[in-house]
Amino acid sequence: MKYDLIIIGGGPIGLACAIEAQKNNLNYLILEKGALVNSIFNYPLYMTFFSTAERLEIGNIPFNCLAPKPGRQDALEYYRNIHRYFNFNIHLFEKVESVLKQNDGSFEILSDKKKYSSSNVVIATGFYDIPLYMDIPGEDLPKVRHYYKEAHEYAFRKILVVGANNSSVDAALECYRKGAEVTMVIRKNEINSRVKYWAKPDIENRIAEGSIKAYFESTLSEIRENEVEIKTPKGKITLENDFVLALTGYQPDLNFLSNMGIELSDDEKKAPKYNPETMETNVTGLYLAGVVCGGMETHKWFIENSRVHAGMILDSIVSKTS
Repeated sequence: MKYDLIIIGGGPIGLACAIEAQKNNLNYLILEKGALVNSIFNYPLYMTFFSTAERLEIGNIPFNCLAPKPGRQDALEYYRNIHRYFNFNIHLFEKVESVLKQNDGSFEILSDKKKYSSSNVVIATGFYDIPLYMDIPGEDLPKVRHYYKEAHEYAFRKILVVGANNSSVDAALECYRKGAEVTMVIRKNEINSRVKYWAKPDIENRIAEGSIKAYFESTLSEIRENEVEIKTPKGKITLENDFVLALTGYQPDLNFLSNMGIELSDDEKKAPKYNPETMETNVTGLYLAGVVCGGMETHKWFIENSRVHAGMILDSIVSKTS
C-alpha cells in the first residue's frame, strides 16, 4: 500500500498536518515513536505554558481551560480529545529509522516495525529528544539528569541546576519550595530574558534574598559522586552535591535530517533548507513542520506560530496533484 502522505511525529503540529490531510481526502499515516504528543507528555508534571489556550488550538477545536495559562495536564487532555474527534490514522510507539527517496520519486519509510511507501513525507519531530551535553567529567553519573519531571525526588537534598532558561528556572523554584538546597550555575551574567514573565522576577528575588544561590558567568567543570566543581570568575570552587539537573537545552536529530538528504546550514544554527512558502525541503516531496525547522534555534518556532505550516504543506501537496 502506498500512502499519499506519511507524517513523522505525533505532536500538535503533526496532528495539525493530519487534520489538513483529512480535509483534502488524502490517504495518510502518522508514525509516532512514543505516546500521543510525546514531548508534552515528557514535560515537567506541573509545567505551565507561556501561551494561552487558544494559541495551542488546532483544527478549529476550542481549547477550554479555566486557568489563564494551560498546564501540561490541560494540554494532554485537549490533544487526546482532538484524537477522539478526528480519529487519526496513527501508529504510536513506532519509531522511524530511515526515510529514503526512491527512483520513482516516492519514499521508503522504514520503522522499527514495518516498511512503508509514500508519495510525500512530513517531518514534525520537534527537538526534545537529544539533550545538549556539557561534555565534562562525571556527566554520565546516575545523579545527573537532563530532564526534569517533578521536585519530590530532590526534596531535602543539595541540588545543582545548570542553566537559566524556562526549564532551569521552573526546576529551581519548584525544588526550592519542596525543601531542596538549590544552587544554580549560569553561563551569562543574568537570567535569560525569554523566561516566563511571572517566573523571572520570582527567581531573581529568590537569588537576591539568598534563598537560592546562583553563580553567574560560571560553568560546571566536573561532577563527582558527592560534590561538583564550578569554574567561577573568582576561580574554581567545590560544593557538596546530591543531584545535578543539567537543563541546558535540547536539539533536533540533525543526523536524521541529513541522512534523508536535507541540506543543513554550515554555521552553528544547522538550519535545514526549506521553502518558507511551502515548507518543502531541497528534497522534492519531503516537508518540515514545527520546531524542527529552526535547527539549533529551538526557540524560534512554537505551536502557536507553526500551526500554519500544516495548511502550507497540504496546499503544496494538493497543488501538485490537481
